[in-house]
Amino acid sequence: MAYPLQLGLQDATSPVMEELIQFHDHTLMIALLVSTMVFYTILTTVTSKLTNKNMLDSQGIETIWTIAPALILFLIAMPSLRLLYMMDEVNNPHLTVKTIGHQWYWSYEYTDYKNLEFDSYMIPTQDLIPGQFRLLETDHRMVVPTDSPVRMLITADDTIHSWAVPTLGVKMDAIPGRLNQTTFVVSHPGVFYGQCSEICGANHSFMPISVEAIPLIHFEDWSTSMLAKI
Repeated sequence: MAYPLQLGLQDATSPVMEELIQFHDHTLMIALLVSTMVFYTILTTVTSKLTNKNMLDSQGIETIWTIAPALILFLIAMPSLRLLYMMDEVNNPHLTVKTIGHQWYWSYEYTDYKNLEFDSYMIPTQDLIPGQFRLLETDHRMVVPTDSPVRMLITADDTIHSWAVPTLGVKMDAIPGRLNQTTFVVSHPGVFYGQCSEICGANHSFMPISVEAIPLIHFEDWSTSMLAKI
């Protein structure tokens, strides 16, 4: 999760988020080079009193400053399109979880299991124990296995919400009457936090998301114990 005074993105815990961070750095480097070149050109033009008459009317320069931006846009567009298709690809998920946004909590349904569903509410500040994070911890975490493709089916019951976990590279709107889907793979065990990123009402800031990733063998034990409680 994020830490105080953090300027960059959160550490990646999924392959898609790793690709997003690489694309961010790639695009930022291109923007830095272009900005440096433009600043140098402006500074040279303002401070220099010399005029090169051969450059006042040059077809070569016009060709360069037409082709160069096109090449730069191509260098940005191709990785972007590759990443866009990668984020939309859903191939043989090992687990499907349906989440429903309410005012103001989330419900989770494990559609591969019978009657495995629960609501996830934020833990009030006065009920937190040492080590838990304020406004982020929930009474029931969404548990998923590591190294397994997980498909999320996302909708809402009342108004528009948005299910977002930055470290997983996942953000999808939850819209009433519509079922959106996304997918992710968690690279290693841990607890990852997110929040509703759509202004959904008075308690918008109080419907967090907590995802706990555990090895597959422990996930089977967890699912068995949850089904036994029903």
